[in-house]
Amino acid sequence: MKTKSVISVTGKDNVGIIAKVSNICAEYGANIIDISQTVLQDYFAMIMIVEIDALTLPFTDFVDKVAMLGKENGLEIHAMHEDIFDSMHKI
Repeated sequence: MKTKSVISVTGKDNVGIIAKVSNICAEYGANIIDISQTVLQDYFAMIMIVEIDALTLPFTDFVDKVAMLGKENGLEIHAMHEDIFDSMHKI
């Protein structure tokens, strides 16, 4: 079974958000397997599910890289390991 991460992206809508996040995933070996995005008025929201077995750097460093991409582009980008995500959403 593949190891996954949930990446969430929120912020003001702008051209190229999906491309920038997709590019950083490709750069570090995260394979996008599902994506959902929407724009509500001027606000962008996206959730991606990525496989992280082939990452070329430790997952914690990948988390930092996507967060930095967010800061550089006025977005909030968070990557969370699927185990943590699942644990947070169990009742």
